[in-house]
Parts: sequence; C-alpha cells; structure tokens
Amino acid sequence: MSTHSKIPTGLGARRDQTYQEDEHDSYKLQGKLKEPAVCPTCGAVFHKGRWTWEAKPVGAHETLCPACHRIHDQYPKGLVTIKGSFKDIQHEQLIGVVKNTEEKEKKEHPLSRIMGIESQPDGLVISTTDTHLPRRIGDALKHAYHGELELHYDQDEQFVRITWTR
Repeated sequence: MSTHSKIPTGLGARRDQTYQEDEHDSYKLQGKLKEPAVCPTCGAVFHKGRWTWEAKPVGAHETLCPACHRIHDQYPKGLVTIKGSFKDIQHEQLIGVVKNTEEKEKKEHPLSRIMGIESQPDGLVISTTDTHLPRRIGDALKHAYHGELELHYDQDEQFVRITWTR
C-alpha cells in the first residue's frame, strides 16, 4: 500500500475553521509611540505606554492623542441617549450627572471624554471618545434617577449605544 494520499492537493483541507480577521482601528496606535509624547490639543502625556495627565516632559514629541483625533474627526466610539419626559423636567440635573461622571472618569483615563451633547428629536444624545464612559454615565443616571437602561454593543465591542429612559 502506498503512503501517498490519493486526494488532490487542497481538497483535503479542513473547512470548519474560522479565522479572525484583523481589526482596523485608525485611532489605535499602529506601532510604538516615541516617548515621551504630548497631545498639543489637550495636554495629555503618553509615558510608560499609557496616556496620563502629568506635567509636559522636556523634549516631548507632539502627537494627537486618540481622543482628540476622534473629536477632530467627529467619530464617536459611544453614544448615550436620554429619553422620556424626565429629561425635559430635570435637564440641568441630568447634564450635571453626565458631566460629573466624565470628570471622575477623565481624571484616571484621559482618553475618556464627552465629545458633544445635543438635543435631538429622539432625546438628548451624548457622544463619547470611548466605550467605557457611556456605560458609566448610564449607570450613574440609573443610580441617581432609576429609570430603564439599555446597552447595545456592536459585534466586536468597538462601539456602544446606551439608552436611558424615564
């Protein structure tokens, strides 16, 4: 009996495996950033592999941080929509909770920022530069005012849509 296979090349290949495609995020660094670096727009400093709020080091290279890049391009990574009649009655208080949540988050994570707050026909819409801040805003609203919170992440969790209704 021959040790050679009678199956033509390529026909015996497994077809039940899936391979994950490379994800493309133009806002994620594509290589190692030269350190130290500082964002000329917001002043965040890239040092020891992460963005922080610290004094600008002497000789730091200027480069736009991912958050400022998203803000410039108006390309959010998360949206929070506030719906219901409560948003009209307690508008200022809701904005206060949203901004306080951003301030707390931004202290430790400079890339977590609010891009904009807009009144639209379907509600008050808050756009953010990352996927964590919308969740924290939604949790803060639910904790402060109860209501109903819905979370929708896209398939690869690169975008989040949060809806809070009361």
